[in-house]
This record gives sequence, structure tokens and C-alpha cells, in this order.
Amino acid sequence: MTLVSLDQDSIFASVYWSVTLKLPMRFGVVVFPGSNRDHDACYAVSRNLGHSAEYIWHDSSSLGSADAVILPGGFSYGDYLRCGAIAKFSPVMAAVKKFAAEGGLVLGICNGFQILVESGLLPGALLRNRSLKFVCRTVTLRVETSNTPFTGSATKGQLLRVPVAHGDGCYFADPQLLASLKHDDRVVFRYLDNPNGSVDDIAGICSERRNVMGLMPHPEDATEPLMGSTDGRVIFESMVAAMVATHK
Repeated sequence: MTLVSLDQDSIFASVYWSVTLKLPMRFGVVVFPGSNRDHDACYAVSRNLGHSAEYIWHDSSSLGSADAVILPGGFSYGDYLRCGAIAKFSPVMAAVKKFAAEGGLVLGICNGFQILVESGLLPGALLRNRSLKFVCRTVTLRVETSNTPFTGSATKGQLLRVPVAHGDGCYFADPQLLASLKHDDRVVFRYLDNPNGSVDDIAGICSERRNVMGLMPHPEDATEPLMGSTDGRVIFESMVAAMVATHK
């Protein structure tokens, strides 16, 4: 066993962050009927990154003590009507909108991205894949900006190997919206090998205030070597770093 000697300032800092920030950070993972990546998200942030994660049922009117919220992948309400079109009416979404309006971090993954778009928390639309086929494979993403709480620990141009699994992941934005997203540096990720026909190879975007992000790929399934990639960790690590920074 190696003993590490800490000076008084280091001990004080450790106690301060543990008490003030109540580390580990608390992630709330919303569960809709039909969600199937909620366990993946909880496992990623708790077992692989060492933080706290708890499930939040779709009919809850509160997010509890969550420091950040994840809307996971899956097929909420069977994807009837449109992906995310019914989930946006779930009682929990009122709490998510309030949380986002107050500056809280909200991450939507795959179906979660679709729900954020349907709820008006992110712009654009997610359409049927151009191939009209469900796509399930690993893709390469390029980080387009590090100026978000979700990519602050990454570098612009960094490549990430992350899996996708969706049938309605083709991101669409009209020319005016696309120009606005690019001008405001809100395109967070682009595909190098576009699997779904998304306009301008867009894989993920953020809100105007940059505290809400949606992406179709699954970073939670790229957080340990056994999964074939750990590249997804940087998104969750960035979120934690951003939350810590807001408490300094």
C-alpha cells in the first residue's frame, strides 16, 4: 500500500469539495415506458465513472436532487406517432424544462435527443434514416467545439469512436437554422462516416445557452475497454468538470 502525504491545503480542499459539492455528482436518468438504455447510462456514470446515478420515473413531477439529467435511448411509448412525440407530454418533462431554464445540464442520447427536439428544448427534426434501415454499428465522431459543458474536457477536432443504434436519426435543419447553428458554434459533433443522412453530417447539437445537448450516438456504451471504446467518457467527464466549476 502506498501512503500519500497531503498538506493542510489539500486536505481542506478535499473536505470542501466533498461537503460543498456533495461528491460524487448526482445524475438523474429519466425512464420512460420503452426506454432501454437507462441501465447503460446509470452503469456508465456510476460503475465506470464513480458518480451517483438514480432513476427518475416518467410520471414524476420532480428531478429530486439531480445535478444533471440524462434522457436515455430506447423507444419511448413504442415510438408511436413520431419518436419522442408522446414522451414530450410526460409529467417529468415539465421538471426537465424548468431544470434546463435554470441552467441545469440536460443530455439527450438517441431517443433522448428525439424527445428534446419534440419538446422544443433543441431545434430541428430527426427523420427516418435515408437508407430506411435501422443502423447499429460503431461510427467516428469529430468534436466540433469544446465550448460546451459536454465537451469542455475534449479538444476541437478530437475523434471519438462511439456506437449508434437507431432507425430515425437523420437530423434535419432548414438552411436558416443550419446557418444559425454553425454561426453560433452549436454543432457539437459531426460524423466522419454519416450513417443516417443527417444534414451537414451533424451528430449532435446544443441549445442557445449551451446547457442542453442532444446526440444520436451512444457515449454511455463507450465508457470501458470491454465495450471496445472508452471515447464516450469524455462527455460525462466534461459534465462533471462543468458542474464542479459552477460551484467554485
